[in-house]
Amino acid sequence: MYPRNTPLAAAIALALLGSAHAQTNPHLEPVFVTATRFSENEVRVPANVSVISRDDILSTPARDLPGVLKSRAGVSVSALYGSLGLDSTIDMRGFGETAGANTLVLLDGQRLNPIDSGAISWSAVPLDSIERIEILRGAGTVLYGDRATGGVVNIITRKAGKPEAAVTVGAGSYDTRTIDAHVAAGNSSAYINAFAHYAATNGWRDNAQSDQMALSGRAGVYIGQGEGFVDYAVYKDSSGLPGYLLSADYASRPRHSRTPDDRQRRDGYRLRPGIALPLTANLTLEAEAALEHQDNRARYLSFGSRTQASRDNWSLTPRLRWQHGLGRLESETVAGIDYYSGEVDAFYSTAASQGARQKSAGYYVQNTTELTPGLAATAGLRHQKVEQDARQGAFTSIFGTQPAMRGDGDHSRNAWDIGLNYAGQGWRLYGKVGTSFRFANTDELFGYDPMTGNPVFAGDIKPQQGRIQELGGSLTLGAVSGRAAVYHMRLQDEIAYDGALFANVNLDPTRRLGAEVELDWRIQPGLLARLSYAYTDATFRSGPYEDKQIPLVAQDRTAASLTWDGGTFGKYSAIANYTGKRHFSGDYANQRKLLAGYTTVDVMASWNFKPWSISARLINAFDKRYSSYAGYSTFAGDYYYYPADGRNFLLTASYQFH
Repeated sequence: MYPRNTPLAAAIALALLGSAHAQTNPHLEPVFVTATRFSENEVRVPANVSVISRDDILSTPARDLPGVLKSRAGVSVSALYGSLGLDSTIDMRGFGETAGANTLVLLDGQRLNPIDSGAISWSAVPLDSIERIEILRGAGTVLYGDRATGGVVNIITRKAGKPEAAVTVGAGSYDTRTIDAHVAAGNSSAYINAFAHYAATNGWRDNAQSDQMALSGRAGVYIGQGEGFVDYAVYKDSSGLPGYLLSADYASRPRHSRTPDDRQRRDGYRLRPGIALPLTANLTLEAEAALEHQDNRARYLSFGSRTQASRDNWSLTPRLRWQHGLGRLESETVAGIDYYSGEVDAFYSTAASQGARQKSAGYYVQNTTELTPGLAATAGLRHQKVEQDARQGAFTSIFGTQPAMRGDGDHSRNAWDIGLNYAGQGWRLYGKVGTSFRFANTDELFGYDPMTGNPVFAGDIKPQQGRIQELGGSLTLGAVSGRAAVYHMRLQDEIAYDGALFANVNLDPTRRLGAEVELDWRIQPGLLARLSYAYTDATFRSGPYEDKQIPLVAQDRTAASLTWDGGTFGKYSAIANYTGKRHFSGDYANQRKLLAGYTTVDVMASWNFKPWSISARLINAFDKRYSSYAGYSTFAGDYYYYPADGRNFLLTASYQFH
């Protein structure tokens, strides 16, 4: 175990440091959306927000979106199979096994998290289509509702209509092939852009082959100072499922597959029309309606079973921004409605078919008032109600015919937050307190009878709720800038899976105590060094596991990177990521050994010979053997691991058309 006080004390000492992001071009103003749901040139609300710019994305060795995120303080990424990042999960502020249900991922403000516990379709968001990524750490429940307890990742896509076209092809280890192309056109009346992506690989492990295809973009028409638009995406991916490895195989043949014939594939589409209109000089309306459909199919020959599932989601998200003033004080209010409706249907060849519907309506308001020059107060409130209906068909097992079952439930919760933000030339301080909540995912309403293995309905799960206190700030001193935050989060009725009961339950009270620090040092105009550190102490507050650590949460995570832009000599970057030891999945009692920590190093080099450019990426350069997800099987009496990919290489060439 790591000492709890030393890293936290060090982080608190740096809590007045930080900046949203070291600018490659100091003349460009950063733009933030996530902290208010409207574009801002500065962060005036009390929030720990940072931005991964387009230049950052082009400079990172990462080959997929989750890989871009993992070097940022307070953000960890885990994957079962690694290839192309298809099944990656993002964790913010230490939720471990339930990370996917406590970190909200948005695409231009639209939820990507499904109503069940299914994986996010990263294939639908190719790196080439991203303008920037905004990270809001800590509870974002007031503005975004359910699932934002740990934080929010908002992916902002490229929307410019400046005429351009480019194509990129790549080849690499394990027969990896990639093709990316984009085209854009526009004038003073309208614009359109499109991004096409294809990638395929045989994978590092046996039966780890995977492929992905996507076409996405936006078409828009200017309406005065506003616009109407349609976002669209069509995607498809498939992969082998090599399964976990027990200890002996993990040590001696980590590339082996226990399930060489298991496969999965999914395809879907997303359509989102919307408007952004200034109604008056002080009143702006933004609204979107969205439709998403996805089909999933899997073949588990190792278990003699097949699954087929479909998922449909609809949403309507209108909001207003009113810059009204408050006497002589500058003041603005953001208010909106989030309506979501979803349905999931699943068929299992060896078990009962299941289905669920969910409707959610949220209403929120947030006001920010500048009390004195540089000092702004923010207060927000949300009310959200969810209606869930889960059903299961009759089926026959070795224990006889099991009848169909059905259950439903309605829940509503409120969330609030208040805070102060004080900023001057090159520095910022903030403090906030607030609350959060999370409703059970639709598939968390089902469990299994530990004696028969038959599915059972668990509709008595309470909504998770919590409270957070946070202090943070930022400081820029010449070529050095940094940002830090310390927080204390207390949760009640946290929702998680209990392997001993074969069901999802409400845990005893838990807490997260942590700190996040990021430092940027522009050593020379073309040389940038970055360091990030996150300390996370996630424990139970009471009950039989009092003071025990939450499984799969590392107390220490560090990333360091160095990027040199040598102009005609090329651009080079290297990044090292360290993840500390943590408890195996399901080990709430902390009785078993710790899952080993690990350090990986990725490097990249690129050269620009306009209109051509070439890049080379080496991932896991020292071929580190590690597992970001592992557990203990009581049936096998052994630990099981999902090995991460070993060393792999990718070379790409791009051509920019004129």
